[in-house]
Amino acid sequence: MSTPVRSTSQSPDVSAAGKRYNLLDVPAIRAFVRSRWYPGIFQWAAMVVFSVIVYELAAGTMNPSRNFGTSLTWVLWWPAIPVIFLVLGRFWCAVCPFGKISDIVRKLVGSERPMPAFLKKYGIWLIDLFFILITWSDHIWGIVESPRGSGYLLLLLTTMVVGTSVFYERRTFCKTLCFLGGLAGNYSRSGMLELRGTPDICKTCKTQSCYKGNEKAEGCPMFEFPRTMESSADCNLCGNCVKTCPNNSIRISPRKPTAELWGIKKPKAEHAFLAAVIMGIVFVQNITMLEIWDRILTGISKVTQTTNYNVNFTVAFVLSMMLPIAMLWVTARLTAGSKSAEKVRENFVRFGYAIIPLDLAGHLAHNLFHAFTEGKAIWFNTVSLFGYQLSGDLSLASAGTVQWLQYLVVVLGTVGSAYTVYRIGQRASWRKLLPYYVLMAVLAVINLYLFSLPMMHRV
Repeated sequence: MSTPVRSTSQSPDVSAAGKRYNLLDVPAIRAFVRSRWYPGIFQWAAMVVFSVIVYELAAGTMNPSRNFGTSLTWVLWWPAIPVIFLVLGRFWCAVCPFGKISDIVRKLVGSERPMPAFLKKYGIWLIDLFFILITWSDHIWGIVESPRGSGYLLLLLTTMVVGTSVFYERRTFCKTLCFLGGLAGNYSRSGMLELRGTPDICKTCKTQSCYKGNEKAEGCPMFEFPRTMESSADCNLCGNCVKTCPNNSIRISPRKPTAELWGIKKPKAEHAFLAAVIMGIVFVQNITMLEIWDRILTGISKVTQTTNYNVNFTVAFVLSMMLPIAMLWVTARLTAGSKSAEKVRENFVRFGYAIIPLDLAGHLAHNLFHAFTEGKAIWFNTVSLFGYQLSGDLSLASAGTVQWLQYLVVVLGTVGSAYTVYRIGQRASWRKLLPYYVLMAVLAVINLYLFSLPMMHRV
């Protein structure tokens, strides 16, 4: 069984660029994005909240259910992140406190050295590694359940931001080291908003102000060139290119969810790898909150011959990540229909992007549980900052309601992934793409089964 897997000449969105609705055609939006208030007003608001969060994590109560920093970070922000990436692309990265800290440090003491060649080449792999390590360390040291642990993590990341900003240009940390970067890049490819240059206008431009910057704003902090940019993976929607472009070439347009995934010209193994890994991490995040987790640990301990939690969890963690990778590789092997390692790898990389909608759905569905069953903690802990003490049931909805919402989200993600398979496969017959449809269905069933089991609270 063989499926043609060709690189398309351009993504569906690029070919229709001239017909796309441009939000910047709305005078109020255009004026706001070009003003000094954007994205500064959001950045400074985020900085204020971030400062309060770090203080509360470092100096507030050790009870996670009563700590403002814990509830705002893990009950509100973390569940909201996939929604933001889906609806607004990487807009969060434009207002992220770490990015603003980087801008301030570079302005004051930055040396603006070029990004090291090592980071240029392996930055995405480092991001993948850091994301895996932070997720692993959460279960080993209980970062989420520990206000101090969460605080130390934020301070460690802040130190890394300051260090890279002192020595290197633009947002080197955000581009090559931020643990959220890979997640943001993958999810934003499914997003409903894109920023692009207009090719016919850009080809006559001699200034390249969008990349280099001018007196109105600095160049793209993420090293992107709108004239040739074909992906939203690294675009923060910071608006610098809108401010600096002398020809009004930049557009910000709505688009169909997952559309970018259909025609990626240069698919990369690190992106496909991360897509599969995220699915495995969603599995393990769910499993560790279920009653069956103790039985799984007992089974692993019989193999490892130790009751050490760190060892047994690490085994479960690695197996959970390896499972989707192995499933994707077997599916690529079946679909390639040959023994050519190059063909199998090509299928693995290209169709790996089809897992991203299901990743996003699994991430969101998992965190819906926390948002809706622990949501009142946000309000209780916010008013406590002003001296008011409230207590009571933390849930905003019943467990049954949350479960049905989780099922709905997973089904929508499955439809998105299945349709992405269809489009990546050049609309090939369902028989040729059957192994990938089966893979998406199996991943969906695993998610649905895990969400059908009772979950424990986190904070």
